Amino acid sequence: MQFEDLGLDAAILQAVTEQGYTTPSPIQAQAIPPILEGRDVMAAAQTGTGKTAGFTLPILHRLSLGQKASANQVRALILTPTRELAAQVADNVQAYSTHLPLSSAVVFGGVKVNPQMMRLRRGADVLVATPGRLLDLYQQNAVKFSQLEVLVFDEADRMLDMGFIHDIRKILRFLPTERQTLMFSATFSDEIRELAKSLVKNPVQVSVTPKNSTAAAVTQLIHPVDKAKKAALLTYLIKDGDWQQALVFSRTKHGANKLTKQLDAAGITAAAIHGNKSQGARTRALAEFKQGKIRILVATDIAARGLDIDQLPQVVNFDLPNVPEDYVHRIGRTGRAGASGKAVSLVSADEITQLVDIERVIGKIIERDYVGGFEPVHEVPPSPTPRAHKPKKPKKPKQHVDGQRAPGGKPPARSRSGGNPGGARSGRPGGARPARGNSAGRSGGGNRA
Repeated sequence: MQFEDLGLDAAILQAVTEQGYTTPSPIQAQAIPPILEGRDVMAAAQTGTGKTAGFTLPILHRLSLGQKASANQVRALILTPTRELAAQVADNVQAYSTHLPLSSAVVFGGVKVNPQMMRLRRGADVLVATPGRLLDLYQQNAVKFSQLEVLVFDEADRMLDMGFIHDIRKILRFLPTERQTLMFSATFSDEIRELAKSLVKNPVQVSVTPKNSTAAAVTQLIHPVDKAKKAALLTYLIKDGDWQQALVFSRTKHGANKLTKQLDAAGITAAAIHGNKSQGARTRALAEFKQGKIRILVATDIAARGLDIDQLPQVVNFDLPNVPEDYVHRIGRTGRAGASGKAVSLVSADEITQLVDIERVIGKIIERDYVGGFEPVHEVPPSPTPRAHKPKKPKKPKQHVDGQRAPGGKPPARSRSGGNPGGARSGRPGGARPARGNSAGRSGGGNRA
């Protein structure tokens, strides 16, 4: 199938071709037809599979057939959980609508509101927004929705999860009930699926991968280590493997700042992005990371949503996430568009609950690799065989404050050159991979960027 087979406007096809695409991805091929028909859609696909174009292209086609937005009016509203994702989606909308007489705008917090109010006076056929800033603008009568035709939730699981549900419900109160509603995300928990169904009408459900699955192109590995030695182990892995670029996830904003300082002290250029950073600082850090000026970008889950980084070789979980579905989002930053990638998790004994939850969600036990010199004093308990994830009843929503989430057999051994001659097991419980030596004479050593 080619894009021209989907019935899209010629101006859109021209823009798609200029972006270098000719064949739609599976999620695009399945989602675009029902959206063009005006159906509500719930679509699940892994990060990096083209979800954004999957809803942007058909929306632009439908909007091109109608009247332009009047002053302060919006015809299509795309909600995203973070500023970075909002900016990325807005860039896509701009690129694909370049040959159409349609207007678009993006609004989010962390920057002055007055320029955004001035922009909305002209109206916008497509508005990309974060919930908090959208509410501010609506309360100041800067945006109206009597012309709204389409509502999109991008990263729908987080948009409808407990942290944002109050803002979402407020927004829904002032939107027309007669509209098309689209939900796109890499993951949908069973609780979120049930909640989402109350917001869409007879939706077409599209899923091109098993629910909450991880990309086959991503090699997943666990390094058991005591919490106090995590920073030292990460430093060793970066230097020993000569990592030139890696995205590191921290559970907290304070932890991200602390780790960045530790890496800088070790001679490794690093920067942090999280909710307490200004938008200018976040944008600058991301730009320098993409340009190779800094090697390590340390991020919290919320801030990392929407980061679009080509050919990212490594993702590191410095802390395991409290929400297991976030693990899928995290490692989806690497191995995008068919490329290979590596996801490394530094796991201490007190994170066994999070580890078990993650392995249950992804349906597999992640291989463990003990690094010589960093073997934990407090052993990470063996993982039980993952059981089917049973759906739970939705819990009462909690108020979202600052974008941070509230805490809420072993794999077979694999021989490694220079580690354990003859492939013998290390004697570690459960047959985990033998510890690697960290002497200067060891060959190989890590994943080279």
